[in-house]
Order: sequence, then structure tokens, then C-alpha cells
Amino acid sequence: MTGRFDSFVMFAEMRTGSNLLETHLNAMEGVTCHGEAFNPAFIGYPNRDDILGISKKQREQKPDLLVQAIRNADGLNGFRYFHEHDPRILADIIADERCAKIILTRNPLDSFVSLQIARATNQWKLTHETRRKTSQIEFQPRKYAKFLADLQAFQQDLRGALQRAGQTSFFVDYDDLNSLDVLNGIAAYLGAPTLSALSSELKRQNPAPLSSKVSNYAEMRAALGKVEQIDEQDIASTEPARNAAVPSYIAAAETGLLYHPIPGGPMAKVAHWLAQVDGVATADLLTDFSQKTVRRWKRNRTPNRTFTVVCHPVERAHRVFCERILNVDEASFPVIRQNLIENYDITLPKDGRRSSGYGPNEHRVGFLKFLEFIKANLEGKTSIRVDPNWASQSSILHGFSTFMSPDMVIREAELSDGLAYLLAQVKSTCPALTQPDTSAEFELAEIYDAEVERACREAYQRDYMAFGFSAWKN
Repeated sequence: MTGRFDSFVMFAEMRTGSNLLETHLNAMEGVTCHGEAFNPAFIGYPNRDDILGISKKQREQKPDLLVQAIRNADGLNGFRYFHEHDPRILADIIADERCAKIILTRNPLDSFVSLQIARATNQWKLTHETRRKTSQIEFQPRKYAKFLADLQAFQQDLRGALQRAGQTSFFVDYDDLNSLDVLNGIAAYLGAPTLSALSSELKRQNPAPLSSKVSNYAEMRAALGKVEQIDEQDIASTEPARNAAVPSYIAAAETGLLYHPIPGGPMAKVAHWLAQVDGVATADLLTDFSQKTVRRWKRNRTPNRTFTVVCHPVERAHRVFCERILNVDEASFPVIRQNLIENYDITLPKDGRRSSGYGPNEHRVGFLKFLEFIKANLEGKTSIRVDPNWASQSSILHGFSTFMSPDMVIREAELSDGLAYLLAQVKSTCPALTQPDTSAEFELAEIYDAEVERACREAYQRDYMAFGFSAWKN
């Protein structure tokens, strides 16, 4: 490989996702990352004897031999470097303008807790879900303070050294490691071919919130003294990034209203209302937008407002369960339905209808298992795609913002008042909000209880926090 770099170094720390980033780098054609090449305890990996013919003993005697071997190897070669690795090579690799620098970071509290769990379970990588080991750790404020001080000192030294050398680096965060766009940005930086897909070889080892991983969670919060630092990181996010979904937007025929639908929400009800605004059929609403046509629409209609509707997670999940999983019509997901039946022990009627053998009790049990599936699915623990119909609403809303954030976010429980307020801003008479003709086999009120609420909250912690939802009320 030829380009502006002869080698690269990934500056990281334990439990920052460096194994996963290395896997992605090694998937790039012509790129090879040799692990922790300068770890004092081993060379590259615990079970290796050498790297590129340089043994651990040779490296200890002359570390520059391995640096040169990596620089001169075919393709673009590099390694991971942590702050406790051989300090003798640091000045050399920082001064080398033809050595690309990638700096991987993660929230230090998450790294610290993950490190303590890894030490307790002796599990440092996870390639198969069935081999997952879990453990609760006791938070020790002094140990964390030292961990944080060492980390910050090294980062400050590294930043200063790069500044004095007049060099830049590619910064990447732990949360970016599931973004194909970010990984291809690294490929472009290195001069390597881009990836068409991300490796699924490694699994996230501890996707649960901090509150379930730390036995003295309340004491930890008090010791840190900054609730915000924890709360923002407490809810794990392993969902894939979502795009703006522009083709799904729906606009009124004449009035300046544009709806960003969130799948699983009251889309039919809102579309029916939008049609009533201008007295047309729903088929006459404007759809199939592109970013270009959205901009044109906004220029040609002033004033205009864009909006979306978020739902209580229990109500949305139940709606999706009924429409996409229970039903067997053209709107259902037959392949996923069958997968849930075979692999998640969900009992469903063949015709998707209420019967003597499938009543409210059976429906409630099936819905609870569906919520368990959603939780695992959003944590990246299943082979089934994260479908927009049950993806978290906060992630979908974030996807909208990559192109255009809606002017207003309305909660479904306040839909009538919210739409009336919205329409008043574009100076139009507001029609009544009515429900289009639909039929449902089961109402949520028939099966809802504290267990259903708890299961849904576990699956959608981020949405409960982001939108301030309390328990569902009929």
C-alpha cells in the first residue's frame, strides 16, 4: 500500500473498544493491526511468540527493531498502544509524520467499570452470546480516582506532544465503533479501501446500565458528585445509527405542514388528519420526498412547520406486536414472526385472530416475550435486524436531525392539542382528530399490568428518559 502513511498506531486504553476497532481495521484490505505490540507482558497477544519475526526478547532489547519491522512490512501495519506500554518508543512514533495516529476514547467511568468486570470474570473478549459472563463490582472511589488521573495525564501528554510535533490525529469514540460511515472515514484517513459492512465477530460484553453492574450504585453516585456524568452514560446504546428517512415524510396537499413519521406510531391517524386539513383524500397527500424536494417544498410554502409524534413505549410496542407480529396480513413480518415462534417461544395463532385457544392471557404472555426480544435486539444480541418499527424513538429522532430536525415533537397522548397548536401557526382552521377505520383483536388495557410496564421500561430505558414517560395510563 502506498500513500502518506507507512504505519499507524491506535492510542487507546483497556476496555475502550480497541479489540473491536482492531477487528474493523483488519477487515480493511491491506491493513494489519498487530495487537498490543509493546505490552510489557506479551508481544501482540498473550499466545504469540513474535511479530513479523521479532521475538519478545528482541523487542525488549531493541524496541526500535519492531517499530522498523512494522514500518517496512507489506501493506499498512500498525499496533495498539496503551499508556502502560513501552515508553521508549513513544517519542519516535509521535515524531514520525508517516505514522498515522488514531486516538480511541470512551467515557472513563464506563471503561473503569468494564475493566473491573473483566478482571472479575477473566473475560476480555466475547465472540458468542452463550459464553457471556457477568458480574457486579463494588465501586471504589480511590481506585477510580487513580485510574482517572493516570488516564488524563497520559492524554494531556499525548495531546501536547502531537501539538508540538505539528501533527493531527483521527479521534474516534467508543460509541462510533458501530458506525460504518465513521469506520470508512478512518479508512479514508489511512488511504485504505472502504468497508462494505461491519464485522459482527465481537459482541459488546456489558451492555446493561451501570446501575445493574455496580453493587453500591448509590454510593458511587454520591462519591462522584456529578449525577449528570452518570445519568447520560447510564443507559447503554448499541442500536445502529439511523438515517433521516426522508422518503417516509408526509406533507399536507396545500397547507405548510410536513410530518416526520416514527414507525409504530399513529401514522394512519395523523395522515387522515393531514388529509382533512385541506379536504382531500389521504392518497392526495405529498409523499416520496428526497432532500432536494423537501427543501423545495419549504421554499414554496411559507409559513411552514414540520413535526413528529412520539408514543408511550408500551403503547407503541403493543401496536407493533399486533400489526407486525400477531397479524398475518400484508403489513405483517412473516419471516420475523416465524423466527420469534421458533427461537423465542412465542405462541401465536396461525390466523392471527382471537380464539378460545388464544385469548388475553396468551396474548399477554406473547407480548411479554416480544418485549424480551426487543430488549435483546436493541442490545445487539439477536440475529434479527433492528427494525424501525421497534427501534427506540430517540434513535429515530436523532436520525431525523442528520438532515432536518422537526419543529415540534408531539406526544401521542396530547395529539389533539398539539396538532391544533401547530396548525394555528400556519393560520389554518383545525379539523377534529378522528380515528380512521381500523380493527384490533386486543386492546392494551386488556393485558396491561405492572409486569408489562417493567418489561417495556427495561427494553426502552432511553426513551423513558429522553421523553419523560411515566407508567402508561389508559
